[in-house]
This record gives sequence, C-alpha cells and structure tokens, in this order.
Amino acid sequence: PAGAGTRLGHPADADPAVRRGLLAGAGLLASEQLGVAEWCLEATVRHTRERRQFNRPVGSFQALKHRMARLWLELVSARAAARNAADALATGAPDLAVAVAVAQAYVSGTAVRAAEECVQLHAGIAMTWEHPAHLYLKRAKSAQLALGSPGAHRAQLAELIPLPAP
Repeated sequence: PAGAGTRLGHPADADPAVRRGLLAGAGLLASEQLGVAEWCLEATVRHTRERRQFNRPVGSFQALKHRMARLWLELVSARAAARNAADALATGAPDLAVAVAVAQAYVSGTAVRAAEECVQLHAGIAMTWEHPAHLYLKRAKSAQLALGSPGAHRAQLAELIPLPAP
C-alpha cells in the first residue's frame, strides 16, 4: 500500500527530538570550531617564525605578537566553553542548553577571528590553492551560521537566563 511504513514515534515527540538533535549538533560543532581556531593559530605562529622581513622573523614584531597573544587568550576561553558544552552533552546536565548557547555564541566568533588572522598574517599565500588557510576561513564562517548565528544563540541565552534589563 502507498505510504506503508513503520512509525518510529508519536508525532508529538518529533519537535522535542529535533530540538535535542539540533542542540547536540550545535554543542559538537563548537568542538569542531575550536579545532579550526587551534589549527589557524598554530599555523600562523609557525609561519611567522619562518617568514623573514628586514632580516628578522615577522613573528618577532611586537604588533604581530600582540595580535597572536590576544587570539591565544580568546582561544583559551573558547576551549573552556567548548569543553563545558561537550561535558554537558555527555552527562545530560540540566544546564545543557545554556552551555551550548554560550559555546556557540563565543567559539564560533573565535574560530572566524582566528581564521581571518591566519589569512591576513600569511599574506598572499593564504589565498592560493597551495595553502589551506582560505579553506579554514570558509569552514569557520559556514560553521558560524550553520546551526544559528552567534546573535541567535545570544538571544536564546537571554531567554534561558532570566536577567533583569538595565
């Protein structure tokens, strides 16, 4: 017969199941975004140690050191947020939605900034097919929007944590 099949669940259960699936996906995506950010920073540090200008490694210039140090600090915070979301997913923590919203709101922006810095500090080589930096930027940007923008996750966080308006 047409439309024959096995019902896997009640239709009323579909919405909560899809929400749980998207929540799990967003929490796991934060770990992938962290990996993108870590690769970008490591590649940038390695490149700035090897690339020379004025007979010095470009990584020895104070302005570049400061940019990479700022990025490293962001990455440490992103790691904490991503790990918290992964732990909340693994343990079924009651604040799972909060942990995932925080992770996506923060880690996705860090991944994009790390990839942008990677492309900029690698200079022209980063936009060639021979170097993967541009691919990491594309992945960071698409992942940032894949399961909700950072703004959407911040709005969700505002609903989850009832803070009074100023």
